[in-house]
Amino acid sequence: MPSILDRYLLRQLGGSLLVCLGTVLIALLLERLLRLFDILAQNNQALPAVAKLIACLVPHYLGLALPAAFFVALFLVIAKLSDDNELDAYLAGGLSISRLTKPFLITGLLLSVLSIGLFGYLQPYARYTYRAVLNAALNAGWDARLQAGTFVSPGRGYTLTADGVDESGRQLQRVFVHRLVNGQDQVTTSETGVLQPSADGTQLTLTLDHGEHLRHEKTGNWLFAQFDRLSTSTEFSSGAPDFGPRGRNERELTLPELWRGGVGTEGVVAPNTDKIAGELQGRLARIVSLLLLPLLAVPLGMAAKRGERTGSMIVAAVLMLLFNHTLQLGESLSESGKVPALVGVWTPTLVFAALSVWIYSQSLERPGDNPVSRLLAALDGFTSRLGDALRPKPKAARP
Repeated sequence: MPSILDRYLLRQLGGSLLVCLGTVLIALLLERLLRLFDILAQNNQALPAVAKLIACLVPHYLGLALPAAFFVALFLVIAKLSDDNELDAYLAGGLSISRLTKPFLITGLLLSVLSIGLFGYLQPYARYTYRAVLNAALNAGWDARLQAGTFVSPGRGYTLTADGVDESGRQLQRVFVHRLVNGQDQVTTSETGVLQPSADGTQLTLTLDHGEHLRHEKTGNWLFAQFDRLSTSTEFSSGAPDFGPRGRNERELTLPELWRGGVGTEGVVAPNTDKIAGELQGRLARIVSLLLLPLLAVPLGMAAKRGERTGSMIVAAVLMLLFNHTLQLGESLSESGKVPALVGVWTPTLVFAALSVWIYSQSLERPGDNPVSRLLAALDGFTSRLGDALRPKPKAARP
């Protein structure tokens, strides 16, 4: 059972963690919300889908915000204990730094277990749902009226856009059409065109004037033709086209599906083993990294002076950014097949783990003193001496 000290520390950590997590999460969601409104503003019928899209984004941004919020909350709790002299009282009472860190390590372990569900199951399903909802929102309710500069996919591999459109949305200028017929690409351009849906709304006819047609034949050759007038018809529905099954992207696969290499997943036709391996190892590394954060936050938060603590916070932020970016670089190299996934992903993870353990172990004998604080003190002394050397000396008074 947790002791009084453990419960007190966990209460302090829980409040700070919720505040930090909520702040970071809201900031990230607001940025994406503005982008969603910009995307969906051209389709009034799609605006009600914004709430569902934001809900689908919460797991993604929660995965980004959780490590940062956990570290900042740990740092703030330790800093508060140091400022209020509670840390001195704990150490004077015979408690060690290891004992003080124990509830934070347990919290990191619990968050790692929860992140298995977050990274392994919730994010893949939410990512697929987000893309499916966005596809439905952008394509639902289209009444065969085009807007200039927008791409529309009525269905069956048919994509249409035009540089100029009149007020009716049916008279087009500088038209571009791409069709995929039996796996073969067909591209058509024309100076003008007219969109005309059938009376029952099941067919869409496009009449083009003065254009060119390019088609890829099964023989591998390209067929080029010019025309004065060309009419094409395709099946049309005001509903959104089927988005397809989940799993066409490795980021939509759950952890067990990644572990199986995508085999047996409905959306995966030809799994890319390099991408799947990189994605799997990247998720596992992010889950494990939550266990390392207390080992870095506790010693840096115990800096004796506020100035040193500020510097320690900056160093910690730089270390976490470097770890995140090197981890992303390792994932990219792994997914491209340039390095094995175990090497590309776990090398920066092990380096970050070794650095965290080293900083933590160095602070056990003298709380508040660690390699980072000593480095900052040395830099402060160097800048002070440099400033004294560059400062002009007062001239001696004449007798």
